[in-house]
Amino acid sequence: MCGILAVLGVADVSLAKRSRIIELSRRLRHRGPDWSGLHCHQDCYLAHQRLAIIDPTSGDQPLYNEDKTVVVTVNGEIYNHEELKAKLKTHEFQTGSDCEVIAHLYEEYGEEFVDMLDGMFSFVLLDTRDKSFMAARDAIGICPLYMGWGLDGSVWFASEMKALSDDCERFITFPPGHLYSSKTGGLRRWYNPPWFSETIPSTPYNALFLREMFEKAVIKRLMTDVPFGVLLSGGLDSSLVASVASRHLNETKVARQWGNKLHTFCIGLKGSPDLKAAKEVADYLGTVHHEFHFTVQEGIDALEEVIYHVETYDVTTIRASTPMFLMSRKIKSLGVKMVISGEGSDEIFGGYLYFHKAPNKKEFHEETCRKIKALHLYDCLRANKSTSAWGVEARVPFLDKSFINVAMDIDPEWKMINRDLGRIEKWVIRNAFDDEEWPYLPKHILYRQKEQFSDGVGYSWIDGLKDHANQHVTDSMMLNASFVYPENTPTTKEGYYYRMIFEKFFPKPAARSTVPGGPSVACSTAKAVEWDASWSKNLDPSGRAALGVHDAAYEDTPGEAPASADPVSDKGLRPAIGESLVTPVASATTV
Repeated sequence: MCGILAVLGVADVSLAKRSRIIELSRRLRHRGPDWSGLHCHQDCYLAHQRLAIIDPTSGDQPLYNEDKTVVVTVNGEIYNHEELKAKLKTHEFQTGSDCEVIAHLYEEYGEEFVDMLDGMFSFVLLDTRDKSFMAARDAIGICPLYMGWGLDGSVWFASEMKALSDDCERFITFPPGHLYSSKTGGLRRWYNPPWFSETIPSTPYNALFLREMFEKAVIKRLMTDVPFGVLLSGGLDSSLVASVASRHLNETKVARQWGNKLHTFCIGLKGSPDLKAAKEVADYLGTVHHEFHFTVQEGIDALEEVIYHVETYDVTTIRASTPMFLMSRKIKSLGVKMVISGEGSDEIFGGYLYFHKAPNKKEFHEETCRKIKALHLYDCLRANKSTSAWGVEARVPFLDKSFINVAMDIDPEWKMINRDLGRIEKWVIRNAFDDEEWPYLPKHILYRQKEQFSDGVGYSWIDGLKDHANQHVTDSMMLNASFVYPENTPTTKEGYYYRMIFEKFFPKPAARSTVPGGPSVACSTAKAVEWDASWSKNLDPSGRAALGVHDAAYEDTPGEAPASADPVSDKGLRPAIGESLVTPVASATTV
């Protein structure tokens, strides 16, 4: 991952302003410690902090077209850059960077090229010929991007909020699957897949086709010129990623450069469920496995740093980000700069345990759609910023555009949990990889119950966080919480504690509006809480809040039920998008 900052149309073009842009760009250097770049054109600045993954020797940014009239600063990876280059035969490429293709595509197709990109990205492009500019973010929001406005009329874009929050009067989370054009002055959605309308699909389940599409998604993410590995928790999703990567590694260029043994990484409290399961999977696959331990106190000591980097006060995100943040530091110390991870599967296939209570296939499908649309505020944000804090890039094959289209086109009746038919959560993907002749995974791993990352690292982790918050937040503080924090009022001491830390780093009202809120159980949206009347008394983002479903569920008694936290909400998109800027696209097209 890289860090980008673009400031366009500033009133002050002095050397002091240039120095200020450089200073703000340095706040993103953790994302890209390998090189820094800055392009200035009159009152426009494009800055870049590079993490070199593809073409480390010549791919420094910003990048240009042949005569340098088009300038682009990019964060991300374009997996189909070779195919796109083949379509641009009249263009001359100056580097081997996968991102240079963006400048040439703009020359050839104008602003309508974004849906040609297969990858994860956020970028800002400046056309110096007419001083127009555009910005875009990938389909699901894997790469972060923020947009802001200065009092002088300037428009700002940055990979992280910390690079623009001090200098912008207002800022928002740039919505995924959108582009901004200075020519029209607004946002419009470029990503319009069939599932986005939430219409119930009817395509029959095809296990082999689903397996094939996921394997392709993993293989394309083996594109790298630096050492890499797989984050392996021992759960279904990360284990499938590791299995497919291990199976196809020999076919790739990276195997010739760095060896054909896959490296896997896991973190947890000593004796945690994830550590045991991950080692078993690693032994089965024959990977070079790295097991890291942390203590509850080490996690607590890192909380302020985690919240500064992840830029949220959402409870479940912080719970899961902390061990991922600590693990990423260990991974970077081994010389690894890229990892592949299993985010997105639970949203696509209804893997969270509360999906057991979905009343029908319509509500099941609509909930998966809501969850995917909100990923950029939760798991994508966590996976990207927790790793980028230490200059490590995370790739997520479950969020491949083509794979999502196939998976979300399956009749949701096949995805629903049905114990009478032997279907547990995510049965469709489990069954797709249940190969008797050449097994991908041991059966009990393939059918292991869903364990949220913040639970799987060790149940005492969450209990320890709650105990720590209880020591720092008093009952009187909670009594007045709605006056101190009228927006997204914290409803637990843990949520209040995280909010205090967040407000210390990001005190502006615009900052707190980038974080959604609302009731949730086991990571559900607010709408899904209605599926079970008992959940309203047991609002907690932990998977153990799925009473009667999780093997280690909280006790179903009012005295022992955890109070609500600031978790996932389908209403969270509203403040983060900025509806007045969005131009809806009427016709949906397959991407």
